[in-house]
Amino acid sequence: MVANNLQLGQVVRSIAGRDAGKMFILVGIIDDKYVLVADGDLRKIESPKKKNIKHLQACKYVDSAIRHKLLQNEKLTNMEISRALEIFQQGEEEKGVQN
Repeated sequence: MVANNLQLGQVVRSIAGRDAGKMFILVGIIDDKYVLVADGDLRKIESPKKKNIKHLQACKYVDSAIRHKLLQNEKLTNMEISRALEIFQQGEEEKGVQN
């Protein structure tokens, strides 16, 4: 399941719309143009946001646990999504401090 090099469980940043700059995890692929994203806070897994892939910037980080759950159709919680985004953002902050 790859839509323009995007993978389930991948961290993405919104670059357009009123949520521009916000980080999400890709939780569904609709077609070659649209995907579903959630952040576990404002956009819960129960009602993910439909986004045009042109309005997203892909990060290299893919959360393997979330990806596995999505591929196996296992229950995914909003807390798991929130934690994955926190871990990613902490890692990004540490990289910024080291440079």
